[in-house]
Amino acid sequence: MKKFKFGLLPRIITAIILGVVFGLFLPLPLVRIFATFNSIFSNLLQFMIPLIIFGLVTPAIADIGEGAGKLLLITVVVAYLDTVFAGCFSYVTSVSVFPSLIDSSQKVDVAEIATSVDPFFTISIPPVMEVMSSLVLAFMVGLGVAFFGSLNLKSLCKEFKDIVAKVIEVAIIPLLPIYIFGIFLGMTYTGQVVKVLEVFLAIIGVIFAMHVVLLVFQYCVAGAVSGKNPFKLLGNMMPAYFTALGTSSSAATIPVTLERTVKNGVSEEVAGFTVPLCATIHLSGSTLKIVACSIALMMMQGMPFDFGTMLGFIMMLGVMMVAAPGVPGGAIMAALGILSTMLGFGEQEQALMIALYITMDNFGTACNVTGDGAISIVMDKFFQKKS
Repeated sequence: MKKFKFGLLPRIITAIILGVVFGLFLPLPLVRIFATFNSIFSNLLQFMIPLIIFGLVTPAIADIGEGAGKLLLITVVVAYLDTVFAGCFSYVTSVSVFPSLIDSSQKVDVAEIATSVDPFFTISIPPVMEVMSSLVLAFMVGLGVAFFGSLNLKSLCKEFKDIVAKVIEVAIIPLLPIYIFGIFLGMTYTGQVVKVLEVFLAIIGVIFAMHVVLLVFQYCVAGAVSGKNPFKLLGNMMPAYFTALGTSSSAATIPVTLERTVKNGVSEEVAGFTVPLCATIHLSGSTLKIVACSIALMMMQGMPFDFGTMLGFIMMLGVMMVAAPGVPGGAIMAALGILSTMLGFGEQEQALMIALYITMDNFGTACNVTGDGAISIVMDKFFQKKS
């Protein structure tokens, strides 16, 4: 018999439910036990963020930089611009719709959770470098490896990537449900959980609707470029959409995405190049979701923000998403650093972002891979013109 696998999403949802239930009756000493765990785990997470950025972005930049040809360059540019567009679309929609769903007069102070339930002790784990220092170093080393063709340094970077990915896989991801449990346990104990859950439920439907609108827009553009019916093109990609919905993995969906892209009339040569590449660099659905979730949390806490700040965040997020496929658990792990440095998110806000993001992770991945097919159609048209 095939062994049943209890995935990350059901574990996170279970952790949220149990945190709410147990927070209603657990005494303070037991709540402090989980507060102690969360304090240590959050310090570990903060320590890992710069290493995640350097370990995963560096080889990704090196691999992209090694490619040659106009098709590579134009695919990367189009994928990045589409990702930034998705973030801007999410911003405009969120600031237009969320105020009617989120009661700003009932401000939720997430930081109060950390101060109202003290841990028994904590262990300080200072990061080895700042987030922006890690990102700049990743670009410098990655581009240097690509320019000089240093095989030894490239191998070292990939081995470091494997180490970072393994730490996330065997330590961070398995402990995330306990961390989320502790967060919601603390919120229930301090009486703030109802407001937070109301926001969660209110915005999930809006984010899903934005995913649908984004896909329709992407295929309308692809249809206009190729002269084909956009809704037929989008319909042909539905097997890839539902495969990604089930697997939550862009990489695991590549065979299906490739087959459906070819069915849409894209040449096998172009599809074989663009689909695997876009699975790495094109995460428009994930970017849309991260922007929407961050705006919701900032509105919920009364944090100030403007379009200029968010545009800078979106443009940097598009770069960070290059590393996302290498991170078990999704793009949110790669985005934690700039959520902290550019939007001022603390440990509690980051934990809520992880919980909110992962509850919709399947839909973001499905949007990503389906959008890859639209980019492939555009690139196929460009390739035909140039050839």
